[in-house]
Amino acid sequence: MPGLIGKKIGMTSVFSADGKNIPCTVIEAGPCVVTQVKKVDTDGYEAVQLGFGEKRENITPKPLQGHFKKAGTTAKRKLVEFQGFEDKNLGDVIGVDIFEEGEWIDVVGTSKGKGFQGVVKRHGFRGVGDATHGQHNRLRAPGSLGAGSTPSKVMKGMKMAGRMGNDRVKMENLQVIKVYTDKNLIVVKGSVPGAKGSYVLIEK
Repeated sequence: MPGLIGKKIGMTSVFSADGKNIPCTVIEAGPCVVTQVKKVDTDGYEAVQLGFGEKRENITPKPLQGHFKKAGTTAKRKLVEFQGFEDKNLGDVIGVDIFEEGEWIDVVGTSKGKGFQGVVKRHGFRGVGDATHGQHNRLRAPGSLGAGSTPSKVMKGMKMAGRMGNDRVKMENLQVIKVYTDKNLIVVKGSVPGAKGSYVLIEK
């Protein structure tokens, strides 16, 4: 499906026609440059590679410098392939005007990393609710992990402490509230995964 590479700016809120305050996310969507066109006869499938975000040429590898020079553009920081575009050539610029106010989109991002977390924060365990009945230091403990003799192991999928966040998350069916073509910004209803300034993929 067609889409754009964007950068999460932050959150705000807008008022709807009936006076409701709607939480929204502002995304800088594009402009993206077509850096490669994949075709069935040469690559086995059809897709368009888009580049977004400026990058200094002296920190860009030589093969990528030639890749961008062939497309007639400067070095880009983020490269992503999209399918569904038609009649696009090397060097074409795709802007935020491909989106319309009121339509529904999907946004893919990387969630904030939380590091190593316990079961209360990671899985919502309650812990031991009453600290006065002999519960010394078990308030946030996971409790039993399974039977002893049989099966004598911890089963796969057991909810335990571990790394939390920093995962690829896809938010589906977010409504486009506003499109600012002069500033390359779109305002979508709801939240988008990731920190401010992180890259996101916007799919139609």
